[in-house]
Amino acid sequence: MNEKIEIIQEQNNTLAMNPKKFALWLFMVSIVMIFGALTSAYIVRQSEGNWLVFELPPAFYVSTVVILASSATLHMALLQARKDNLQTLKLLVGITFVLGLVFLFTQWQGWLNLVANGVFFAGEQSNPGGSFAYVLSGLHGAHIISGLIYLLIVLIAVFRYQIHSRRILQLEMCANYWHFLDILWVYLFVFQLVTRA
Repeated sequence: MNEKIEIIQEQNNTLAMNPKKFALWLFMVSIVMIFGALTSAYIVRQSEGNWLVFELPPAFYVSTVVILASSATLHMALLQARKDNLQTLKLLVGITFVLGLVFLFTQWQGWLNLVANGVFFAGEQSNPGGSFAYVLSGLHGAHIISGLIYLLIVLIAVFRYQIHSRRILQLEMCANYWHFLDILWVYLFVFQLVTRA
């Protein structure tokens, strides 16, 4: 009888991760694979020559600071949720959302700066070196939009008092995804800086 109880307990302990968290991690791994393939293609194409070398726009530096700040505010929001400081939680999630919008705006400003400096995505005046800058930042921006949608859902839940210390999974998952997007942008930014050196 004791053996049966032990077997049942072992079976119950096999699923250590929440299925929703597991699905999120799988999604993030697939994003890593996409950007890994893109940065590999970048290196291969750059080595073939006919590669436009240009300075990254100043707005990309600003957007890097902005997204790091947004990760900090979301981390603080998570800490406040664990303490049931719900008013501060609302404020911090709201600030994170606004910083996400600012990040997208600075990315757009970066694109305008690229165009002003003769770096184009497509057409007769385009070059693979410039095209990759648009693809990497644009695809990352698309994922930021998905993160902003997730943040908005969380923000609505926070205002409805559906997120607190005893119900925090949704906020934890959102924070994990947002921090992932933060790290991904830092990687892409540093990658482009290093390959220009």
